Amino acid sequence: MSKSVLIYSTPSCPFCVRVKQFLKENNIPFTDYDVGSNEDKADEMIKKSGQMGVPVIDIEGEIIVGFDKEQIKKSLGI
Repeated sequence: MSKSVLIYSTPSCPFCVRVKQFLKENNIPFTDYDVGSNEDKADEMIKKSGQMGVPVIDIEGEIIVGFDKEQIKKSLGI
């Protein structure tokens, strides 16, 4: 069973694009929130991570800030 993956990102962020590409390549479904246009999700991201930078990835409540491929793989068990 796949884990719940949320990504808080902006369209102009190259690392956000790479995170989504990486997940797609590994057939990991995810929900993407554009925090540039969605203020509620931006606030939610800051509350969860304490960060204003993107991407912020929420894997079953585990928060990863930035495109940390090894940490993402570990969290997803891939």
